[in-house]
Amino acid sequence: MAAPFWIGTSWKMNKTLAEAAEYTRAIAGAEPLRDPRIRPFVIPPFTALARVCAELAASPVLVGAQNMHWAERGAFTGEVSPLMVADCGADIVELGHSERREYFNETDAAVNRKVLAALEHGLRPLVCIGETAEERRLGVAVETVVRQAKIALHGVDGEPLDRVLIAYEPVWAIGEHGRPATPEDVSEIHDHLSALLPKRSNGERVPLLYGGSVNPDNASVLAALPAVDGLFIGRSAWSASGYLGLVEQVLAVIGD
Repeated sequence: MAAPFWIGTSWKMNKTLAEAAEYTRAIAGAEPLRDPRIRPFVIPPFTALARVCAELAASPVLVGAQNMHWAERGAFTGEVSPLMVADCGADIVELGHSERREYFNETDAAVNRKVLAALEHGLRPLVCIGETAEERRLGVAVETVVRQAKIALHGVDGEPLDRVLIAYEPVWAIGEHGRPATPEDVSEIHDHLSALLPKRSNGERVPLLYGGSVNPDNASVLAALPAVDGLFIGRSAWSASGYLGLVEQVLAVIGD
């Protein structure tokens, strides 16, 4: 059987505790999420993380945090440590999202420190990479994402690499006004990453997810691309019905 196809969503800075509970109740027992061909996940804001982890503990849905500091503890007001993320019951931690890089001055080196800390504490880093519209216009999209990924994974090899996920999210494709990438755009970047990044202990590539304006109109086409190992979805999956609908689409096109 092929490796499972990852399909998940980050809620970003959305959902109160009540809204999060309504969502998790709707997906906790959903039969499509039990299909062994997929690996479903949700990434709530930190205020809801422990509750979502508890409510989905008996389901196949993995839960992640949207960010974390690399230190275990200390005088870092407003930050969350890997110990705290793990204590909530989370499995995944999203790192290096372009919004973190743009609005909070997060560097490639900082992402690497977080990746190493996440792995040290048994978490699964979901490393986000992607070029800006200007970088694509200048013809350095491939160089940009390969640099980001290589720096993020510096010092990671062997068994720890088996727990890493990469999400290619072109900055120009993200958000309410994002322009969806074409299948050709996605395949080009994923093919280069597959060729240039280190392999897992079983010889397979690190799973490469695509994110950026994934929606019901393009999810099936993207999921069917050989170079795509998963989808990381934004606003189209912010309702439980939207998420489950996209899962159904994916299940209809991926292999056994």
